[in-house]
Amino acid sequence: MLYAPRAFQALWEGFLLLDRRLADAAKEGRDPLMIQLRLAWWRDRFDQPASAWPQGEPLLAKLTAWDAERGALRGFVDGWEARIVGEDGGAELGRARVEAVCALARLSGVKIDDDLRQAAAEWLGIEPPKRRTPILPGAMRPLVILRGMALREAVGRPGGPWRDFLAILRLGLLGR
Repeated sequence: MLYAPRAFQALWEGFLLLDRRLADAAKEGRDPLMIQLRLAWWRDRFDQPASAWPQGEPLLAKLTAWDAERGALRGFVDGWEARIVGEDGGAELGRARVEAVCALARLSGVKIDDDLRQAAAEWLGIEPPKRRTPILPGAMRPLVILRGMALREAVGRPGGPWRDFLAILRLGLLGR
């Protein structure tokens, strides 16, 4: 998140925290009805403008910059619900995450292109990595790091914590 320009760090922080919160709400093993109730609360919030959101929820405060892209956040919630109560194996969640990354890019003033979609899909394991590394603008540098670390993990994460640290530095500074 710190590799994004300062103006866009809050967008990344809100996105990653929401993903974590929704994953926690939709933990496997919980009663599906309770999961749906928890997720319905978030869906209801994203159906409202940010000005109508409750003031006491810190995560909603972090997501106010997403007001113009609330639909992507709502789709994100729907994707988590489909993963738990649906039978699509997480495909809808994957698509919703890619669309949320695209929404984040739009909020950051980044043009949506094939490289951006490819990087998001590779990070999420939806598509296998292509031979060509996608080139992304600086506002999307956290995606470069997330993608790179996911690909390292997919091949067995060679090296350990120091190599991971150096890989993050390389990806963050050079973008590849």
